[in-house]
Amino acid sequence: MTTGADSPGHQARSAARLAAVQALYQIAIGGQSGTEVIAEFVAHRLGAETDGVQYADADADHFAAVVHGVIDNAAAVERLITAAAAQGWGANRLEITLRAVLSAAAYELLERVDVPARVVIAEYVDLTRSFFDEAGKAAFVNDVLDTWARELRSAEMAAAAPPRAAAK
Repeated sequence: MTTGADSPGHQARSAARLAAVQALYQIAIGGQSGTEVIAEFVAHRLGAETDGVQYADADADHFAAVVHGVIDNAAAVERLITAAAAQGWGANRLEITLRAVLSAAAYELLERVDVPARVVIAEYVDLTRSFFDEAGKAAFVNDVLDTWARELRSAEMAAAAPPRAAAK
């Protein structure tokens, strides 16, 4: 029996997150609506073979929820990204892909309390590594997501923190 990161459910959610970042990128550069892009991905990419590329099976519901969630919560997502970008990165310096990663993660941290914050952080840091060779970008995403998680889900993050050693 498979569990955790090897389970089909986990793999399908990971694939959904990757597809959501790709869809958000496509929306940003192509000017298509979220509904159009979601329909295209569901019909032609998720689990399909296109031009010799086999796309992973993805949780289509989670994929659509993330893309719609980013769009429906655009103001809150943008506030988080703008605040993070102000800490050493200009908002205009964030590449479209990096912005898409942060947007998807922000939505999950804001609205998907059914997904543990540490899972959101780990998944989107891994996605960042798959898009960028520079370790600095993954570290930036990790720092930003950890900060957001501590702000947005303080009780969850405090409960998940390892106990501190007693002072001697």
